[in-house]
Amino acid sequence: MRILVVGGGGREHAICWALRRENPDADLHCAPGNPGTASVANNLAIPADDIDRLADAADMLGIDLIVIGPEVPLALGLADRLRAEGRAVVGPSAAAAQIEASKAFAKEIMAAAGVPTAASGTFTDLSAALAYIGQHAEPLVVKASGLAAGKGAVVCATRQEAAHTVQAMLRDGAFGEAGRVVVVESFLEGEEVSLFGLTDGTDVQLLPAAQDHKRLLEGDQGPNTGGMGAYSPVALASPELLERARREIYLPVLAELRERGTPFSGALYAGLMVDRSGTPSVVEFNCRLGDPETQAVLPLLEGGFTDACHRVAHGEAPSSLAAKSAAAVTTVLAAKGYPDRPERGAAVHIPQELPPGVMVFHAGTTRDGSGTLRVAGGRVLNVTAVASSFAEAQRLSRETAEAIEFAGKTFRRDIGWREVSRLTAVG
Repeated sequence: MRILVVGGGGREHAICWALRRENPDADLHCAPGNPGTASVANNLAIPADDIDRLADAADMLGIDLIVIGPEVPLALGLADRLRAEGRAVVGPSAAAAQIEASKAFAKEIMAAAGVPTAASGTFTDLSAALAYIGQHAEPLVVKASGLAAGKGAVVCATRQEAAHTVQAMLRDGAFGEAGRVVVVESFLEGEEVSLFGLTDGTDVQLLPAAQDHKRLLEGDQGPNTGGMGAYSPVALASPELLERARREIYLPVLAELRERGTPFSGALYAGLMVDRSGTPSVVEFNCRLGDPETQAVLPLLEGGFTDACHRVAHGEAPSSLAAKSAAAVTTVLAAKGYPDRPERGAAVHIPQELPPGVMVFHAGTTRDGSGTLRVAGGRVLNVTAVASSFAEAQRLSRETAEAIEFAGKTFRRDIGWREVSRLTAVG
């Protein structure tokens, strides 16, 4: 099998790793890839948003299966282009990818499908948005409707803070085109859970649930980031909750998208807020696998990821995915200055021998002319540990993160702290 993974971050390294594990003899490529993907795939020096060159490469290499990792090429229509040329693709059309690329569109879909989500208003006019905020209960959330690299949602404790945030987006262009439309919504109380569903547009197969850690500092303090770590599975996400999410969220949304003539095929991410009664509401949808949650979820699969992707890419219902009876914890190592002004260039040293069950996924690294590994992005490495118990996976991930060296290294030592609280309460 000839496979192409599009993207160059930690998520794509994890996808390549999972595909290589299941297909040791496959002709596996990654574009553009990174120093980590280079150990399991052939990197192609093609940016993930260069649709013409990616389509040409797929043709030249005779690719059988393409898995698109990031949201930007999906929103730009890469999947449409590749399918039009007869390629089997895991990833939605540009029209269906609007469920992430436009939060306003996602709210419209959820309202039509009867899916629980926060009450909201959508605005392009500043005065109308400010008037809405002035009558809104505190706290509230302001979101840039477009793609903002996971940083376009701002939780505002007061109406004044929300007003400043809306002004920054609509008047000052703080998020560029992504913030030309804003969504103002009620703050949902509860605990967040990340779900991935592989779908052909009708049927859906859920992967193990995960929980992301968005804040930079321990105890969920500091600025919002693209994600400082994740763990899976989540005790809160019981089999009953997952089935409810499948039945009350995934299936109605997929049906609504089909009804509109924009069926969704690929990986659909649902960020859920679960309240004290155990009722899930949708915080957001993404049109692809999440990052860094993918790095925790894929290593838990017994196998079958390739087959499920192959079926979805050919318009068939995804096959079932069995998970190990184990836990995975992923710790993100970030550069100094992340998320606002990450400093690049520091040399990175990863121990040659890693503990059993530990893998390091590259996210923002490069090799210089002498072969030295260096920091090349905000989130640099993802340290995933899989173990029979959550406590052991957490320890292994944390200790390996401590052993990796680069100047300015920033990471959280409390990934999975809510799960620790739950296990302590049960114990």
